[in-house]
This record gives sequence, structure tokens and C-alpha cells, in this order.
Amino acid sequence: MTDIIKKILRGKGGAGFPLIIAITLSLVIIFTGISEYFRLMIIAQGVRDAVQAAVISTVVENYDDVYHGVREGYSGAYQPYAGDFEESLDYGDIYDRLDGILGLSNSSGYHEKRTPDGKLEFKVWNLDVDIRNAPLASGDQASARFEADSTILLEVPVSFGGKLLPPMTIKVKTSAGYIPRF
Repeated sequence: MTDIIKKILRGKGGAGFPLIIAITLSLVIIFTGISEYFRLMIIAQGVRDAVQAAVISTVVENYDDVYHGVREGYSGAYQPYAGDFEESLDYGDIYDRLDGILGLSNSSGYHEKRTPDGKLEFKVWNLDVDIRNAPLASGDQASARFEADSTILLEVPVSFGGKLLPPMTIKVKTSAGYIPRF
């Protein structure tokens, strides 16, 4: 089989021209598919990093409450209240930070990023943040730290060959934690 292909390609009769065109078109299709895959992965990675940065900034905002607990020998976000300790958490505005980092605009419940010509690049929604306070008197246990886990839904339109395909919709998960270091 390879001898026949070599003979066609070396021949001067022009019989190799359609084969060269077919190979070139196949490579272009493969390259466009790979580049679309990388575009989707880059967007997903960027959104994940931005959500993580927004959650980390919220965790950092809780440092003052966590510090007060550390001073008392604990590592949780607690404030003294009437001879006891009361949980003190600050959720912040993660969507606002996310909009600032990614340049999103709020549109009918979705936070969207659009191209300059108005096409939808991606949208995020359904942010869920779970802040877990470290228990009182947790000591130096790594598992008992102040943590914030978040999930958000990401939808990216997919196009291939000039046609719009079903969008990629994934759940992006991130986690951030605070461990006092003295």
C-alpha cells in the first residue's frame, strides 16, 4: 500500500494532487478541532483561577476574625460574646470580585463575558460558597482549618467549521483555606 502511495506521489501525471489536497484538508480540520479544544480549556482554566482568586480574597478578609481566635489559642473565626465565643464569618461579594477580574457583566441572572462585536464568549452562574469554620480548640490539625469551597457553573459556546455546536457546560470547583503561621 505504501509503495502505491509513493509511486503516485512521485509520478509526474498529477494523480497525487487530489491526495495532497485531501491530506491538507484533513490536517486543517484536525488543527481547528485541537485549537477549539485548547480554547475551551484556556477559558475553563481562567474562570477557575478567577473564582479561586475571588474566594481567596474572601478568606483573607476573614483574617481579622480568625486572628482574634488564634490569639485565644484557637484557629477559628470566633468572637468573644458574653463569656462565650460566637462564630463570625464574612462572605464578602464574590460575584463582584469575579466580575472585576474577568470583566463580566450581569445579564438576566448570568454573569457574561462578550467579545467586542457582541458574541457570547462564556457565562457563569449558580455560585455556591461553603465556608467551614475551624472548630474551637482545634490545635494544629491540618484537617481542622478555616476553609472555603466553591462551585460555579460555566457555559462556553462551541463552534466548529463555522457552525455552532451544543455548548460546553461544566461545574468548576475551587477550594481555599487559612492556616495561621506563627
